[in-house]
Amino acid sequence: MSRRLYNFVHENPDIYMWPVSETNDPGVLAQIDNIVSINASVTVDFLGRCASEQIAGKYYSSAAGQSDFSYGARLAKHGKGFVCLHSSARDETVSTIVPTLDPGTAVSTHKNNTDIVVTEYGVAELRGKTIRERTHALIGIAHPNFRDELKHKAKEIGYW
Repeated sequence: MSRRLYNFVHENPDIYMWPVSETNDPGVLAQIDNIVSINASVTVDFLGRCASEQIAGKYYSSAAGQSDFSYGARLAKHGKGFVCLHSSARDETVSTIVPTLDPGTAVSTHKNNTDIVVTEYGVAELRGKTIRERTHALIGIAHPNFRDELKHKAKEIGYW
């Protein structure tokens, strides 16, 4: 941090510094009516599990507060948790919505805390939905190039 930044922050009444143990505490977040959490992910599977830390099996990021804010939003009165991602990767050659995560993939947000998933093709509301309903909703916002293949896989594993 620069000296200019330190000077700006020092005793500035408009700046609040709180420990992460408070800012990311799902119990504290749950007390905020209508809270909205917005997180990004790399991959979401039919169950709604979000893998946000790895690309092609290699870590590029951490989950940070994603699971905390998703959980806090789920617990809050009228809270909503959004997970946003592109529908495809690698120049539209890979779907980011997949039937299941690869073994060993880190799950950043648990399926029960994934509320709403958004891609450029729409919104899939997952809260309170069955696996079949989640699968249908997620395929509906998948990249069109992959929808038939995803439906086929969903039928194979009994989710369609």
